[in-house]
Amino acid sequence: MNIAISNTSEKPIYQQIFEQISAQILKGELEGGYSLPPIRQAAVELQVSVITVKKAWEELERSGLIYTVTGKGCFIAELSPEDKIQKRNETILKQMEIDTAYYRSFGLTLDEVIELLKDVYE
Repeated sequence: MNIAISNTSEKPIYQQIFEQISAQILKGELEGGYSLPPIRQAAVELQVSVITVKKAWEELERSGLIYTVTGKGCFIAELSPEDKIQKRNETILKQMEIDTAYYRSFGLTLDEVIELLKDVYE
């Protein structure tokens, strides 16, 4: 598990943790059954509060990406390749909805957004 926290990002730290672990799970870098570090240990390693890590873990569990075994910890859920694709697409669509509202606030057309996206993507 590799997580880089940015203290200058507009995104809350728990969201950064959630997004990075989600991406690692959905790309297959973290396999089903993998044991996440305990919340306190992760907080120490990431130099953030226990509450921040707890919130990220709760969001991961709510998303169906991890599960908790009482007394044993949190584990990566076993997801089929199809489930990973579905969850990836759901995650991307949520972000695209947010981004689209932002672009619309500037009055950009779909064609303008696509051209800007092409420039950034390349």
